Amino acid sequence: MDPHGCITPEEERVRAPKLFASCDLADEQIDESTPGQLFSTGHVVRSVSGVFRRDRVGAAVCGALLLLTPVLVAAGSKKLKPIKAKANPPQYVAFSRLLPEGDRYHHALERLTFGPRPGDLDALRHTGLDRWLDSELHPERVRENPELEQRLAPLQSLGMSIHDAYVNYPPPQMIAAVARGKGRLPDDPELRAIVVRLADRYIHKRDGVAEVPNDANDDADLDLKVKIESILTADQIATLKNGKPDEKRAVLSSIPPGKRVDFAWALRRQQRQQLMAFAPVELRRELTLAVNPQNVVANDLTEAKLLRAIYSNHQLEELAVDFWYNHFNVFLNKGADRYMIPTYERDSIRPHVFGKFYDLLLATAESPAMLFYLDNWESVGTNSVSERMRKQNIQAAQRRRGLNENYGRELLELHTLGVEGGYTQQDVIEVARCFTGWSIAGPRKGGAFEYNDKMHDKGEKVVLGQVISAGGGMDDGLKVLKLLAHHPSTAHFISLKLARRFVADDPPPSLVNRMTQTFLKSDGDLREVMRTMLSSPEFWSQGAYRAKVKTPFEMIASAARATNADVTSAFLLSNELQKLGEPLYRKIEPTGYSSANAEWVSSAGLLDRMNFGLALAHNRVPGVKVDISAWQTIAARDPMDLARTLLEQEPSAQTRAAIEKTLNDPELQKQLAQNAKAGPPQIPSLVAGLAIGSPEFQRR
Repeated sequence: MDPHGCITPEEERVRAPKLFASCDLADEQIDESTPGQLFSTGHVVRSVSGVFRRDRVGAAVCGALLLLTPVLVAAGSKKLKPIKAKANPPQYVAFSRLLPEGDRYHHALERLTFGPRPGDLDALRHTGLDRWLDSELHPERVRENPELEQRLAPLQSLGMSIHDAYVNYPPPQMIAAVARGKGRLPDDPELRAIVVRLADRYIHKRDGVAEVPNDANDDADLDLKVKIESILTADQIATLKNGKPDEKRAVLSSIPPGKRVDFAWALRRQQRQQLMAFAPVELRRELTLAVNPQNVVANDLTEAKLLRAIYSNHQLEELAVDFWYNHFNVFLNKGADRYMIPTYERDSIRPHVFGKFYDLLLATAESPAMLFYLDNWESVGTNSVSERMRKQNIQAAQRRRGLNENYGRELLELHTLGVEGGYTQQDVIEVARCFTGWSIAGPRKGGAFEYNDKMHDKGEKVVLGQVISAGGGMDDGLKVLKLLAHHPSTAHFISLKLARRFVADDPPPSLVNRMTQTFLKSDGDLREVMRTMLSSPEFWSQGAYRAKVKTPFEMIASAARATNADVTSAFLLSNELQKLGEPLYRKIEPTGYSSANAEWVSSAGLLDRMNFGLALAHNRVPGVKVDISAWQTIAARDPMDLARTLLEQEPSAQTRAAIEKTLNDPELQKQLAQNAKAGPPQIPSLVAGLAIGSPEFQRR
């Protein structure tokens, strides 16, 4: 990175073509050596003769994307009454100006869904905002998309318990060790049966291989029982080795369901990994199971989240699930949490996003995923039976665990009161003492929540000035949760965080205060808090319009929806999230992924979004297929019509200038196509890619 936070030409040669080698526009001047700028602000696009300066065009792209200036429109409404400007400090005056009624439809779809699909805007106008909003707040009244249900059906781990996920997807090291005759069989009878069945796919140690590989996942020393020649013809085998991607997909798709398992185990580990990108969902799951069974659970989670965002009819619910998961974040890659998170999101988060906050707080507090992530499952009170027994045992004393404050701290700072909520470090310690004994049952009991009274601190505690009498048990923690769930600081913190997510990074105090009062009066009813926000004039104001930048997750989902793309493999599409900096379920810090604009607005990040849009429009994003045939007709009539179709609005002056510059510059067309790793430039795809990468598309 250079001093301005932009990628340098040396870095760019590694990660992208030279077109976007420089991003700093601070001292940029328009002259005969500077070509017309893509997404420039305040400059007339001009045609320049001579050699095309790729780095200058890239600089213009980065600079304008960084601005992302929201468009403010005139106020006017028949139903909503604007708040008075004096209701807030002067910097919030834009929230006292209402959007015209026509702009509210677009605002609703951009802010309360993962982006409009073709036809959604017309459908919303027909339905009406009030009726549509009510249905979004009551997803149980709307039938789910059958196509989504069909796509989710193969992802079997989503419906499993913690125990079933652990049993069905054992560590690969365990399988290989049993196959070598050196591993101890698991005590759990179900897990033992599955490990033996998988290990039986190997015959024995291969002749000529003297030692076990250093990598526990390497199976090079083991011979395979099933031979690939018994499943595929010689031509098919040759195609999988040397064929084109579409040819490999055709061979893999032709494998009968009854032979998928045998095929997966007729390959070496490296071969399985190489073919995953081309395999249909069912076969890819078998390949993953043969390489690393644990990854099946993580892949199912990520795929399901993307598929729901793109295809679900319950869009606001999916946004709410994403919001609350990040609020109560758990890191997927921490040990046993990879088996626990499916039940965590399914049973602790999803059912409560429009319910009472206390129920949501309790469900997350009792979740094995949260208890394991923040280490509360092994927190032992100083005045507990377990601690007294430990002191009497010399060996146990050396394995001291003691009080763990992690959950107590995050419960106060991140989950309820907020960092300015009025608690002290002593409150953190007292809360941690109240939750000693909140633990996890062993594998034989299913790995569910378990309260262990022997680990509980029986002493008196004082939390936020309230005394919790000595001699209590699990009820100590329940008292803390009730105290926090109904605390005014919690009501304000949750309302502020919701408003930051759905209204603006700096929402007006008038709205936050109104939401806070609803929270307190309704006993923390999250649906009513959301309703207060969505029926407010501040939400439908100029201050809220285009005030939020999409996260990478939202951007990718909205691009797929806008182009009406067919997601053939959400597993492959999820790799794009990794590139853009938001791998799902993998935020290691308990804060979760931020929705703040500053978190996602950077020159390199926005450049990557542009390249993603170009690749998607050229059908160069693995796992996604866009039907571009209809674009040919629209673009032939007027390229701007195609941009209007995808944006569901008139393109901004910056976007029009970028498109016109591209249409008039063959060298730029070639470079943009090269960025998308496409063949010869296709005008409709270039226009669509620029629309998806435009400033207005990045905003919500």
